[in-house]
Amino acid sequence: MNSSSNNRQLQNDNQSWLQFLPPRIVNKECRGEKRSKFVVVGAGFTGLSAARRLAELHPSEEILLLDAREIGQNASGRNSGFAVAHSHFPGSFDVKLLQGYQRIDRLNQSGLDILKAEVTRHNIECDWQEDGLYHTASDKSALRSCKYFIDYLVHRNIAHKLLNQDELHSQLGTRWYQKGVKVSNGALMNPAKLARGLADNLPSNVSLYENSPVLSFVPGNPFILQTENAQISADNVLLSCNYEATKLGVIKQKILGVTLTGSFTRRLTQAELEILGSVRSWGVLSLHGGGATMRLTKDQRIMLRNTAEYNRGKLYTSAEIIARQRVHRQAFNNRFPQLQEVVFEHSYSCVEGVSTNKTNFFEKLADNLFFAGGFNGSGISKGAAFGTALAEYASNQTSELISDCLHCPSALRMPPPPLLGVGARFMTRLRFKGVGKDR
Repeated sequence: MNSSSNNRQLQNDNQSWLQFLPPRIVNKECRGEKRSKFVVVGAGFTGLSAARRLAELHPSEEILLLDAREIGQNASGRNSGFAVAHSHFPGSFDVKLLQGYQRIDRLNQSGLDILKAEVTRHNIECDWQEDGLYHTASDKSALRSCKYFIDYLVHRNIAHKLLNQDELHSQLGTRWYQKGVKVSNGALMNPAKLARGLADNLPSNVSLYENSPVLSFVPGNPFILQTENAQISADNVLLSCNYEATKLGVIKQKILGVTLTGSFTRRLTQAELEILGSVRSWGVLSLHGGGATMRLTKDQRIMLRNTAEYNRGKLYTSAEIIARQRVHRQAFNNRFPQLQEVVFEHSYSCVEGVSTNKTNFFEKLADNLFFAGGFNGSGISKGAAFGTALAEYASNQTSELISDCLHCPSALRMPPPPLLGVGARFMTRLRFKGVGKDR
């Protein structure tokens, strides 16, 4: 079957997970003149966590939370739905880096615990699943990384199970992966459902405004933030808008947005599920940094994401997504030749914030101005941790969580335009070096 007939039902409204969710009542946009002690810009997982924690620490204050779009339309609602507890580090295990490994995993675990507590407390229906994540390898570069990753897990005494090709086939329904490991800790979910659930259960002293992008930002005492229909005076500003903070002129040449694309199949039939493996909902992370991320979702769709390019931090148009969707199709057919007749129903793009040295940002940029972001594709658990810590930091608290965030290495400075674009494209292409069969 050719690619056009393979994807005859393809929809291109670029909604990602929201495509499959019912409509919701959207919070009103920000209007008029407003004054607040705390304003949080960006209502993804970082901003939602920051606003919640600020509200707990300052119960008599109204916390303003602004998002440029609707909840779930931002990067938090477009990712692949992995809340990792243990990061995958490049190269072999190095005992001299042990403190750094431990710090990053403490941040991962803190974010995972924060989210799990909110899901449990508010009974948020988001397809939360906490029975382990698959890390797989097909080609020589990823197989080498697999050896390093297993060695790391052993040294750290992290619970895991080694899987050969037959075992992966039995569980996932594909022989494409030569080797893998299932890490016991970590969670999967529908990220748009989770974002909506967190937004719907914010403390009563948080005022959430959607479709309210900050158009201008004037530092001072107070800060002045201008949206299309509002002017806001704020004593403290917490920026949790990741790479989009660059548009406000406060983070320059240190973080950029890389645009990724993915596709969802239609729902699989029971007969199609039967010819897959024994696990009915799973998530696969490639052990190559440019490899395909895959999910079999609880609503019986296969999702695949495997392109990343520099597009100046913008989402792709429908035509641009369709061009990249051919790459998704080939990767899908490679892994599941028995499902080649299954059409892709929806394709989408998303943008992740990255730095050249893969560090995260947690900074006090000026008096009463704070920023967290740059999660390099692992923003669910880290976003929740960094957002919580940012609220505590802005409230003059002290904690191990704040200390861990503050110990992030500084981001390397990127070259100014037009060299920035050249360097960003080169850096993004370098991500796929040696990806081979893992793409």
